[in-house]
Amino acid sequence: MKTHFIAIGGSAMHNLAIALKDKGYQVTGSDDAIFEPSKSRLDKKGILPAEMGWFPEKITSDIDAVILGMHAHQDNPELARAKELGLKIYSYPEFLYEQSKNKTRVVIAGSHGKTTITSMILHVLNFHQKDVDFMVGAQLEGFDCMVKLTQDNDFMILEGDEYLSSPIDLRSKFLLYQPNIALISGIAWDHINVFKTFDDYIEQFRRFVASITAGGILVYNEEDAEVVKVVENAENYFRKIPYKTPEYEIINGKVHLKTEMGDVPLSVFGAHNVLNLEGARHICQHLGIMDEDFYEAITSFKGASKRLEKVEREDNGILYKDFAHAPSKVKAAVKAFKEQFKNEQKYGFLELHTYSSLNPIFLEQYDHAMDGLEEAIVFYSEDALKIKRMEPISPELIKEKFKNENLKVFTNAEELHAYWNMLDKAHGVYLMMSSGNFGGLDLTK
Repeated sequence: MKTHFIAIGGSAMHNLAIALKDKGYQVTGSDDAIFEPSKSRLDKKGILPAEMGWFPEKITSDIDAVILGMHAHQDNPELARAKELGLKIYSYPEFLYEQSKNKTRVVIAGSHGKTTITSMILHVLNFHQKDVDFMVGAQLEGFDCMVKLTQDNDFMILEGDEYLSSPIDLRSKFLLYQPNIALISGIAWDHINVFKTFDDYIEQFRRFVASITAGGILVYNEEDAEVVKVVENAENYFRKIPYKTPEYEIINGKVHLKTEMGDVPLSVFGAHNVLNLEGARHICQHLGIMDEDFYEAITSFKGASKRLEKVEREDNGILYKDFAHAPSKVKAAVKAFKEQFKNEQKYGFLELHTYSSLNPIFLEQYDHAMDGLEEAIVFYSEDALKIKRMEPISPELIKEKFKNENLKVFTNAEELHAYWNMLDKAHGVYLMMSSGNFGGLDLTK
């Protein structure tokens, strides 16, 4: 099968391209910019475009599938040529469904926790050498690629994102998967640039639940009121399995899960991660993994990339980075950090740089998100606001929305870096929350 990727350099797209190359497909692609690690990984597989840009002449009538990434625009010249030739054009999730429509599809959804839960499931399956197809949004220890596609595997594990499918398909990604088994970890308003109201956002989850195949299974977080409402109001037939935070305690700085088989020590911390683990356990049960085998495997799970991930520092200081940027994720990460490090001086850094997090109306969702930290620092770039053509935001407004007068607010990367360099990182513990890099801050030094 001959496939062509429009915007092959994206984190998701390049992994799918590599997975198809490994499956024996002919793979080509284009992009106007490709950064690391995508660039090196594509080059290693021999599918890095020779030059950057869009080339309509690459689109020929013998291409079986054109896969369109979100980075491309609706007026992309290669897309126009593909339409002209009447080629089959897929979004990323649409093509994944095509690859898995004869398999049992397991879709992990939720505003927060879905990457971690998917990663936990894959870690357990890998530990017990149970081979499955998958797509996950984080690089995992022991896995070369974030996407795996085969002819023979019975199961496909999919991280179900509610964001848009492609520039010409404005459905949420997870609406295309039609799960046989699904999980919803929680619902908290995100992607305000697309879903303008909370109800618009919740509607995507209503549709997701409605897309579960007849007689399927939904595992859901019963501690989340919005999730419970969506599940209880569903009209289609499926089996409902609730889960909640299991009992645990912290002994000598390590989380111990209380189970019928005794204490199970974990390598991750935080109530939200213990809750995520319980959701993963329920899914694994339906994949043939007994609880005893689940607990044996999960003790060695160190977390998904950038999800409360410990950074090895030259001075041996204690620092964790987390992808948290949405309010619910920030609150969960801060809560976990405070619980884990009760007696240490705690520093929390948060970078606001997404469209949602820089929106004055949406900022209200961050109320008290940084409370309880000895030092709480928020950074956003005034230049980023200009690039996004958004109105200026004052540090005073940030403090008001966070309901925290003690916040330190930086709007200039150089000033932030000067403050960072002044701190003695060998003392205290540090939580760095961002989907960016704090203006190029090196967290290892």
